[in-house]
Formats: sequence, C-alpha cells, structure tokens
Amino acid sequence: MGSVIASMSMSLDGFVAGPNDEVDHLFAWYDAGRAGDEVFPPGALGSLVCGRRLFELTNAWGGRHPMGVHVFVVTHSVPDAWPREDRPFTFVTDGVASAVRQAKDLAGRRDIAIATPAITQQCLDLGLVDMLAVDLVPVLLGQGIPLLAGLARAPVELGTPAVVEGRGVTHLRYPVHH
Repeated sequence: MGSVIASMSMSLDGFVAGPNDEVDHLFAWYDAGRAGDEVFPPGALGSLVCGRRLFELTNAWGGRHPMGVHVFVVTHSVPDAWPREDRPFTFVTDGVASAVRQAKDLAGRRDIAIATPAITQQCLDLGLVDMLAVDLVPVLLGQGIPLLAGLARAPVELGTPAVVEGRGVTHLRYPVHH
C-alpha cells in the first residue's frame, strides 16, 4: 500500500489561499522548476482525495487533474451532470474515510494525495494521514484560508521533517505519528 500524503503549498504565516481563494503567490514556485516531483515522483501518485469546493473552484481541472490521476471528491451530493464515464472522478457521499479507502484500493502500491484544508483536517482527525507535506512559500498573506486550524484531535505528533530547498519554496515532509 502507498502512503496517504496531505500536501499543500502554504504561506509562511500558515495560509493555503487568500481570503478570496487567491493562490497566485503560493503557486509561483511551480514555474521555477520540477513542480510536484519533489513530493510525488512521476508514477508514484495513484489517486487524489479532495472536497467538492476545490472541484468546483478548479472547474474540475477542465475534466482531468493536472497530475493525471483519478480524483475522489468528498461531497454531500453529486453535482448535476456528473458522474461522467469518460472523466476520472468519483463522488463520495459517505464521508472522507470512505473516500480514502476507495482511493487506496484504486492506487494499489502508489501514494494517495489529500488536498484542501478541510479534507486534510478531517483525515488528520481520523488518523488517516501518513505524511504531512508542506511546500512553504516565502510570502506573508496576512489573512486567508489556514491549513491546519481547528483540528479536533490535536495535538498531532509529527516526526523530524525531511527538508528540501527549492527556488521560491522549501519542501517540508513530516511523518505523522499514529
């Protein structure tokens, strides 16, 4: 089985988006090099779990996720005109634990990415995360959407991070102790 990795780009003051969902400053480092390869080398990622809000904000990534993986969308209801058999999306209405289980089944030995703060928080509270991967961007947003606010099961103990410096980003990889 692959690892369940919660992965997000974050400002130095702890935000994954500005107050109006702006992410320009947080993803500028993607243009500087091998975006994503540091966390998920080619072929290592098997599936992704996200929430309905991200699915809608990205307009379903135009029908396919940029990393070419199947996406499990946690939602209370399936959006109109979905699912589509020719698109790699599964809508999970029975909770985040079910979405992670389905993502693991599909991914096999490959890793599962967890995206969005709400889904990350729920997965941490349920003890489903193996690694917390933060791409720390040297910008202060001042306000916005925090990554790890409101954990119900805090404190969550993390191991010693692996640190990789990049252009415009510092990659931090923390093992999560269960």
